[in-house]
Amino acid sequence: MRVDLNADVGEIDGTDERPLLMQVTSANIACGFHAGSPQLMRKTVELASNLDVAVGAHPGFADRDGFGRRAMHLSEREVGNLIACQLEALSGIASAAGVRLKHVKPHGALYNMAACDVGLASAIALAVKTFDPALVLVGLAGSELIRAGELVGLRVAGEGFADRAYRSNGTLVPRSEPGAVLRDTQTVIDQALRLIGGEVVASTGENVRVRIESLCVHGDTPNAAELAAALRRALVAAGVRVEPLEV
Repeated sequence: MRVDLNADVGEIDGTDERPLLMQVTSANIACGFHAGSPQLMRKTVELASNLDVAVGAHPGFADRDGFGRRAMHLSEREVGNLIACQLEALSGIASAAGVRLKHVKPHGALYNMAACDVGLASAIALAVKTFDPALVLVGLAGSELIRAGELVGLRVAGEGFADRAYRSNGTLVPRSEPGAVLRDTQTVIDQALRLIGGEVVASTGENVRVRIESLCVHGDTPNAAELAAALRRALVAAGVRVEPLEV
C-alpha cells in the first residue's frame, strides 16, 4: 500500500512550517485569496522544494475574513476565473524559483461545495485543465469534483481526512458541528489506517467505502507537525509507503 501525505500550508504568516513539511510529501500552498501573500507563497514554495515536497496550489474563495470557509455563490465563469487567477499567481512565483506545480486542491468552502455541486466541480476541473492538463486534481474521495476531473481527462487523486469526522454519504461533518475535528492522536491514526484500507466510520456509526490516494493534515491544527510525525511513523510501521502522488 502507498499513500501521499499532504498539508495545507502558506496560510499564516510568521509560522515555522518546516517541521510540518519535513513530515509530508505534498504541500498545498494558499494562493493569496483566502490566505497567504506573494511573499509567503515564495517562501513556502522554496521551503517545500528544498525538502523535496511536491508543490501544489490551494485556491479558495476571495474571503480572507472568513478564511475561505464561508460559502459563496458564483457563476461557473466566475469560478473559472477565480481558479485561473490563483493558479497563475502561484505558478509564476514557483516558476521564478525553478519549481513546477504538481497538483491543485481547492480550499475550504470551495472544496466542500465542489464535492456535491456538479456545475461548480465542472468549472473547477475545466479551469485546471485549461491552465495545465498535467496537473493532478485533488478532491474528496468519491466526490463530484473527482468525477468532473475524470470527465475532462485530468489525473485525479481522491483525498481522505484523518482528522475530520465523516457523514454517512462520505462528505465531511461541517466544522460548525461538535466533533467535526478529531484531535486525539490515536484516533487520527486509527482513522487514517482505516481510510487507506478503503473505508471510514461515519459519525453516525455506518461504515462508508472510500478510495483514497492522499491523506490531509491541516496546517492550522494545533501541534500539526507533531501529529503529522506520529501519523507518518504509524503508517510506515503498518507497511504503508508514504510517497508523493504519481504525476
